[in-house]
Amino acid sequence: MDMNETKDSPVPQTEIKIRGYLDPRWQEWFDPLALHYDPETNITTLTGSLPDQAALLGILNKFNQMNIPLITVTQA
Repeated sequence: MDMNETKDSPVPQTEIKIRGYLDPRWQEWFDPLALHYDPETNITTLTGSLPDQAALLGILNKFNQMNIPLITVTQA
């Protein structure tokens, strides 16, 4: 837990954007993030809450293993 967080702090929303289509079959592998593909922009967006930075790193490592470049990673 971050020094500035408390147990009652809201879990930040994570948004990861990648170029191209990520098939919904990958949904389980990126759980708990939800996949959404926008054919107009050719961007797949994954959104949801991750419990901690280690979980985020795990998701980012999966993209690295798949050789998929990231467009953006944001947390709010």
